[in-house]
Amino acid sequence: MPRKTRLSSVKACILPAFILAIVFFLSVFVVPRMIIHQAETMFGPPSPALSYRQRFTLSLALVWQTGDLTSPVDPSDTSLPFTILSGESVPSITQRLWLAGLISNPGAFRSYLQYSGLDTSLQSGEYDLSNMMSPIQIAQEMQSSISSEVTLVILAGWRMEEIAAAMPSSGLEITPEEFLQAVQTHPEAYSFSDELPVDSLEGFLFPDIYILPRETTIGQLVPLILLNFESQVGSELRTGFDSKGLSLFQAVIMASIVEREAILDEEMPLIASVFYNRLAVGQQLASDPTVQYALGFNPEQGVWWTNPLSLRDLEISSPYNTYLNTALPPGPICSPGLEALRAVAFSAQTPYYYFRAGCDNSGRHLFAETYEQHLFNECP
Repeated sequence: MPRKTRLSSVKACILPAFILAIVFFLSVFVVPRMIIHQAETMFGPPSPALSYRQRFTLSLALVWQTGDLTSPVDPSDTSLPFTILSGESVPSITQRLWLAGLISNPGAFRSYLQYSGLDTSLQSGEYDLSNMMSPIQIAQEMQSSISSEVTLVILAGWRMEEIAAAMPSSGLEITPEEFLQAVQTHPEAYSFSDELPVDSLEGFLFPDIYILPRETTIGQLVPLILLNFESQVGSELRTGFDSKGLSLFQAVIMASIVEREAILDEEMPLIASVFYNRLAVGQQLASDPTVQYALGFNPEQGVWWTNPLSLRDLEISSPYNTYLNTALPPGPICSPGLEALRAVAFSAQTPYYYFRAGCDNSGRHLFAETYEQHLFNECP
């Protein structure tokens, strides 16, 4: 009898373990494949850039929210104009579609864009959308703009690689590689061409919203941007630069640093004054953005401006490292906006030699006359 009891106990243990093994196998191998297959049948093949885990997660989300993707929000045939700006993010586009009543589930819509890979190919421009369109139809419609004009946005503080990255979403038939090649060579003759650097147009690609014909070529685009710079930087600013003892090129270098240092436009003249005071006594500018520029693209963070900087970063051997070199760096580090250029031309007159970010997350800086005061301003 005891032996029979032990066999029964063994059988009692084996059965649940066997069931658990089956459940585990189904949940890990069978069910995910079924869900992925179902999503592929309903929504087409997934983007090849997705990992297996991403395919499963997004497939599950799509299958679960099928109705929110395949049905229009309103069956009435109402035409609604919709504009995608150059460089606009997917979350921003999705939010505006939802506010316009064109989609009912922003999360599901973003999941579909990522699943299908359409999130990387949305085209800026004007669209005529309809309430009768399903979110899937809307996503597919936004792959080619119907407008004959496109919008290119160049933001103040962008380096030329960031401007190049905006080309694919602008609607222009210009690749990032074509753009970079064009702005890294001396331009054709302009009235201020002798003041431009020979090897790069960094800093002179004026930040603005450019409304352009869709067929604009790279040979037409660069002159347009440079002419805009020339029209914006008029005699008043040039007189201001001269009064500071700066050439146009030096002024753009200084303004590019001020642009990256400032959060608030109103503080730009103060920050410029700090740099002027340091230059006057032969002190290093010690500007973090110049080090960030020297470091280049950070693949781990996926950005061009590494943040935060380490002590080792501050030791990088580069003529742009203003912690190691006195005077201005050899060239601009970004495209400064008009406010930064004005701050350099008409800086404040202050006794400050130091500034650091305030501790209230307001974007404001704390300015100091001495290094001891600067240390006192450090956040606790």
